[in-house]
Amino acid sequence: MTRPRIWAAAGAALLVSGFVAANAHLVSVAIGTQPDCVLLPSHKEGAANRVAKPSC
Repeated sequence: MTRPRIWAAAGAALLVSGFVAANAHLVSVAIGTQPDCVLLPSHKEGAANRVAKPSC
């Protein structure tokens, strides 16, 4: 294998591993969030989303 191919393969491997790591982080954050801290919008007409509870 020539030197440019080694650098290209290493760069591609680094790019793919970074992509996988970023997605794994997003999944772990999504699983680890506290869904009880989110206030659901009321079902009244014209109601807007509200911020999370201050105790969270």
